[in-house]
Amino acid sequence: MKGVSEDVTLLLIEDDDVDAQTIERSFEKHRIANPIVRAHDGVEGLEMLKGGAVAHPYVVLLDIQMPRMNGLAFLEELRSDPKLANTIVFVLTTSRDEKDIQASYTKNVAGYFVKEEAGDNFSNVVNLLQGYWKIVQFSE
Repeated sequence: MKGVSEDVTLLLIEDDDVDAQTIERSFEKHRIANPIVRAHDGVEGLEMLKGGAVAHPYVVLLDIQMPRMNGLAFLEELRSDPKLANTIVFVLTTSRDEKDIQASYTKNVAGYFVKEEAGDNFSNVVNLLQGYWKIVQFSE
């Protein structure tokens, strides 16, 4: 029987290829087999969510500073859509700007992490997500 953590898909919205690969490698290193689906910006992320390309249940790991549609604009669109408004989102970004942090929490993010403080190869964030998946009840 599959555990809860094995059922949760991670939608990674990240424009930086190196950061995306580092996150994927960190999942492998921690032997976490959850599916990872990647979008390169907020526009692509919304299209994937609205088009059903991300299996339920899912959690979004969102960068703030991206081309086309940044993370804050993505959150604005996400929270205004009744079908997506309750999506669980964690921010993982380089921005330490208090305005970005405040704006993210105003849009009900579950957590805000600065990449430089996330630990070796983002391992702290990966560990947090793994623990989160084990204890949280998801709904569709």
